[in-house]
Amino acid sequence: MDSHCASPHPSTPSMDFKIASLTPPPKTVNTEPHSTSLTHRSVSSSQYFQILTKEDHHHDSICPIPPSPPHVDGYSSDMSLSVSEVIGKANDGISTRLEHGDIRPNFNRNADPCTATGCKWRKRGTKVYVPIYIARSYSSAERNIIIRGLLTFHASTCIRFVWRRFQRNYLYFYSGSGCWSYLGRQRRGQAVSLQKNGCLYQDTVQHEVLHALGFHHEQVRSDRDTYISILTQNIQSGLERQFEKVATNNLDTPYDFDSVMHYSNYAFSKNGQPTIVSKSDPNMRFGYATTMSANDIERINTLYQCCE
Repeated sequence: MDSHCASPHPSTPSMDFKIASLTPPPKTVNTEPHSTSLTHRSVSSSQYFQILTKEDHHHDSICPIPPSPPHVDGYSSDMSLSVSEVIGKANDGISTRLEHGDIRPNFNRNADPCTATGCKWRKRGTKVYVPIYIARSYSSAERNIIIRGLLTFHASTCIRFVWRRFQRNYLYFYSGSGCWSYLGRQRRGQAVSLQKNGCLYQDTVQHEVLHALGFHHEQVRSDRDTYISILTQNIQSGLERQFEKVATNNLDTPYDFDSVMHYSNYAFSKNGQPTIVSKSDPNMRFGYATTMSANDIERINTLYQCCE
């Protein structure tokens, strides 16, 4: 059994690390047509974990980099804002068509849960390798925020983000308009928008990457009516569809108010009143997770059969 199956929480042994090189994007992605590669450089940290295992060497797995204080590069989200507030603020007024606040629709896919119809990333051996490219328009500090967010998946799941070389399907992180992602694996270069000024926080990176792995928002899951009430009278006009239920595969995991995929009580509120309340405790404050919960991790491991 892999170590990530024994516990849903990451371990952080002390050791040295190296950042692997980055290759240019294909010509089909014209946002960054002439990107150069990152220079190899060695760094050390006592707070991160080794992820470049023997079986990962030929995949150019990304490796840990030292964490920085929150005030330096946004490694942790602003505690005064929830993920939904960060995303809502960044996406306010943008022209990009989005569903459920930050999901880019794929018009070639039907409304069935996509993970049942082929949008999972492929597993090879015991790992799920997801190629990535990070646009060169980001500064080193901004790139590091994204990398640190990606590395949190390596600690407790079988997901391994690797630098793209020749793979046809990959995630392309760039500073677009707002924070958004597609749901599940798409074809060829798959955009994940993380706007420089507004989206570069660890919890926001995790949130958008979870969408790309095939996970929806917690508050729209199929059994949500047992746990929460949606107060439509408080929702901004025209945004009611953001709260529509989805036929999700809940993977036999409980409803999780601590999920990084859960929006806050006041998401899309037009009057400062709650739009989502807990049925068991109407005064419960939720949607302010700063990292993936144990349930978020368990769902990844279950969907991708990480422990089999």
